[in-house]
Amino acid sequence: MSSATSTSSAAEQRPAGTTSVADLLREHGTSYAQEAGISLRDTPAPLYQLLVLTTLLSIRISSKIAVAAARELFKAGWRTPRAMLDSTWRERVRALGRGGYVRYDESTARYLHIAAQQVMAEYHGDLRRMRARANGNAATLRALIKEFPRIGDVGSNIFCREVQAVWPELRPYFDQRALTAAGQLGLPTEPEQLAALVDPDQIANLAAALVRVSLAKKAPRRRHGATARGREAEPAGSEAEHPAPEDAPGPRD
Repeated sequence: MSSATSTSSAAEQRPAGTTSVADLLREHGTSYAQEAGISLRDTPAPLYQLLVLTTLLSIRISSKIAVAAARELFKAGWRTPRAMLDSTWRERVRALGRGGYVRYDESTARYLHIAAQQVMAEYHGDLRRMRARANGNAATLRALIKEFPRIGDVGSNIFCREVQAVWPELRPYFDQRALTAAGQLGLPTEPEQLAALVDPDQIANLAAALVRVSLAKKAPRRRHGATARGREAEPAGSEAEHPAPEDAPGPRD
């Protein structure tokens, strides 16, 4: 079934007052990976890039800033764990700063180095080995993802939502945020029924669209007296519910 046929059939069947899936995909269906310039494929480099992006999105900071920071890291050439390990802590801090990722730049620069070491040690630089270890079980994959520094429940959901585009055994992967948004829009809240509204290769984009709609409904807040470095303490567009600990002195590379 073509994409147009799939979404048009869904439009004919949806109850009055519900959202058009075609409109939802068109207006909000860009994934974080697509926004960050990652050509997601089941190959080592883009899978690693998705891990980097997930790390940046896992703290309470604007998703736009996290994506911009990821683009700066990739622009600097650090698209593989080996390349990340060849960079210096100071270089990574500067790249994160160029993307506006200024509150947690120093700690994140350290965590990116640690995560790259972990990818090399655990998976020989190839996260497809993690896929094989999970054996199609989303809960197992989420647990493996959370072994990387800074990534918790939010980050593991982000990774699984995005990677289902190239790891179809995870489909349909809609986390609770996406399902709640679906219900608010008058769409099915059962994952299989929701996935049936689009072609299989659009499920990841539908999940992304639902999350973006959910985040757009969150009112931006700022702490009283926030400094320039702290301006993203309570941003709109962040999936994380709590900020990460402030940057503190610690080991570098």
